[in-house]
This record gives sequence, structure tokens and C-alpha cells, in this order.
Amino acid sequence: MPWGVTFGQVLRDFASARPLLTGGRRPCCVNYHNSPQTRVDSVNTSNHSPTSEGAAPSLVIEYFFDFVCPWCLIGKRHLRIAMILLADLRPDVQVRVLWRSHQLLPDIPPGGVSYQPFYIARLGSAEAVVRRRAEVQQAGNPAGIQFAFERIEVMPNTVAAHNLSTWAAENGTEAQQSALIESLFAAYFMIGEDIGDPSVLQRRALACGLEAEGLQKHLADSDEQNGIMRSPQADYVSGVPFFVFNGKHAISGAYPPETLVQVMLQSIQG
Repeated sequence: MPWGVTFGQVLRDFASARPLLTGGRRPCCVNYHNSPQTRVDSVNTSNHSPTSEGAAPSLVIEYFFDFVCPWCLIGKRHLRIAMILLADLRPDVQVRVLWRSHQLLPDIPPGGVSYQPFYIARLGSAEAVVRRRAEVQQAGNPAGIQFAFERIEVMPNTVAAHNLSTWAAENGTEAQQSALIESLFAAYFMIGEDIGDPSVLQRRALACGLEAEGLQKHLADSDEQNGIMRSPQADYVSGVPFFVFNGKHAISGAYPPETLVQVMLQSIQG
């Protein structure tokens, strides 16, 4: 069952918790490096100030993701549907999504590794890989996702893709960044492109309308590829997708749109 705790409680006692949602844990991709394995599902931070009296209600959604996690693509699609549902229920609410990079496999070499052998080693057998892929494909169908795992040859290091997403946030529009993230997910999981390849990143970014000269400079600057900017909350994220709503509530896993709307409404109300 998901847990609900404040960040202070997390630091003091990982066992201090109260239920936020019922229905069991949803699928997610867990960290494979040495980060705290803490589930945070109700948070108190100072990063989000309450809406001032008389102002339109607002909702800030932080979405932690990695491009090589299929559940993150499913979660992103669910979030899009949930935002449409919320707009029907509460058209007065102003919604903003902050895309938070969370690299699951930072130790993958820059050129990537062979995809199939990597997952056989990770899951223990080819049969386990087949079962996991079938589970993901079944979950992706309602979200309109046709995963093509058989096309993927490379498990990439995603640092360059994440840095490109951050660059898009700083140099493009919110819509362009969202489109870029969706495009990179599709490139990897539906077409099998190597999203660690700078030429793939450049082509995808240009197709989203991002400015060519600045993009080329960013991709050519090796200093930009040496790490990703991390949110302060990232140390408490044990797996992705991970959602934080108005700095108050958080859920981990690919929950359905209806559940996301439920938590959105709770977060708006206080």
C-alpha cells in the first residue's frame, strides 16, 4: 500500500506513515544505483506556496521520469488524460507540469550496452524478459502505446537526453519540451532508435521546433553532458514514474488517470 509521510518524517523515521491511496502499488521502474529506497506519498515542502486569496487556484505537477522506463511513458499518457479530465471538472484551475529528470542507470557507458543481454542479466532469464514485456505491452495498449521491444538494440545512457530536455525547458516553450519528451519516448520504445545518439536527439529536437543554432551548440558542448540537474526531492524517489502534486501529495507508479485526478483534486483543496 502506498505510504503518506512528510519529508521530515522520512528523514527521521522511514516507518512513520499513513495511507494515502488504496488499491495496491502500481508498476514502476526502480533505481538500480545506490539511492535511498524510500516511498514518499504525502509530502510537505516549502517549494510551493499556497494560492493567495482571490487568485485562481493552481496545480503544479512534478513528474519524475527516465526515458528507458516504459512505465514512465504509460504514466505520461495517463497524466495527459488526467489533465483533460481535470479541465472538465475544474476549468478554473491553472495547471503546470515540471518534468524532473531521474536517471535510473547512470553507470551505463556513454555508448550504451546491448539491450537484450542487459535485460536477460537483469531479470535472470529470457523467459522472465518475455513475461515482463508482455505485462508492459498489455498495460500500454489502453494508453495507445504499441511497444516494439524487438526493435530496440541499445540500452542507452540517458544523460544526454535528460540534459536536452532541461535545455528545451530553458530555451523553448513548455509545449515544445513536452513534445520533445514524448518524441524521445516514442523514438526509443516504438521505433527502436538510440536516444543516446546526438544525431537522433538533434533530429527529434528540431522536429519539435526548437532553435537550431542553440541546439547544435548545446549538443556540441561536452560539459553539458556530464550530469543531470536533480530536484531536491530526487533523493527520496526510489522509482519512476513518480508524481508530486503541489508539493503536498505524491504517488509512485503508473496509476490510471482516474486516480491521478483524485490526487489532483485533493492537492488543490489543501
